[in-house]
Amino acid sequence: MTPAETLINSHRLSREEYAALLIKAEDERTRELLKTEAVRLRRKYYGNKVFTRGLIEFTNYCKNDCYYCGIRCGNQKAERYRLTEEEILECCREGDRLGFRTFVLQGGEDAWFTDERMEKIIRRIKREFPDCAVTLSIGEKSYESYRKFREAGADRYLLRHETADEEHYRMLHPENIHLSKRKQCLYNLKALGYQTGAGFMVGSPGQTLETLAADLEFLQELKPQMVGIGPFIPHHGTKFANEKAGSVSLTLFLLSIIRIMLPKVLLPATTALGTVDPRGREKGLEAGANVVMPNLSPLRNRKQYDLYDNKICTGDEAAECRVCLARRVESAGYCLVDERGDALE
Repeated sequence: MTPAETLINSHRLSREEYAALLIKAEDERTRELLKTEAVRLRRKYYGNKVFTRGLIEFTNYCKNDCYYCGIRCGNQKAERYRLTEEEILECCREGDRLGFRTFVLQGGEDAWFTDERMEKIIRRIKREFPDCAVTLSIGEKSYESYRKFREAGADRYLLRHETADEEHYRMLHPENIHLSKRKQCLYNLKALGYQTGAGFMVGSPGQTLETLAADLEFLQELKPQMVGIGPFIPHHGTKFANEKAGSVSLTLFLLSIIRIMLPKVLLPATTALGTVDPRGREKGLEAGANVVMPNLSPLRNRKQYDLYDNKICTGDEAAECRVCLARRVESAGYCLVDERGDALE
């Protein structure tokens, strides 16, 4: 039995088997086999629904200096901003008017947003929009901080692990950021009852099929409810400025693998995928993804939240973006829905 057939039958592989499967990433028969099964599973559990997440990029200050990131603290040319509490709530109001039922508060690790400030913001959002889910994506925090946010009403938390290989992690991050802590944060989030999201960049500098196999093995062990992957895209203000972008083809192959490994997972067709390929998000949906994340941030700030170069949709109004996405989703054979879109347990 091939690794692809074993994965379809058992939903899990060893690290060595994942590496052997990834060698087949450009094999047409293997790709179609996995894609067909991935689509079957996402339709089995989620029908033709595609869930939207209203992304609010509320601060681009960050204490970290991750080597691949455009808003790293060492980038002196970044134009910094913070949204006020009222501006964040206004983004939510606009999203609510447009039918969004999940708000994603994403930002750098910004000490100005203390636990108390975040708790207040979360409580205000949940009070004004009780039927909506609040997702946080604000990096590594203590168990106690995560507990406070959860008690304030946060439902989900996104924290990409970026790579599960220690040596590769060292290549992408400065010495004060540790893979062991990142992994512990993810386990803490799961223990506290968050719908937890991990993920990684595809094609990041130094990545190999073996490090990707380690990522898949880690996801298999963690069993997150959400997984965010997208192609690495270089940023001109980083040491990786001249590296090439990650492969769309390999990203799609991995989306299918992850859908089969975790059949009920919430799996975004990411903005990065749409940045590298004009039909990237549609292709992601066709490979097993079932989430899209349009931007609700104020137009004046979108270009400042500059994680990588040439990011799409920085000039679109939220309403325009949603209409455009609805058409794109329909062209892939699915339907954009106005639901919270919780992960099935």
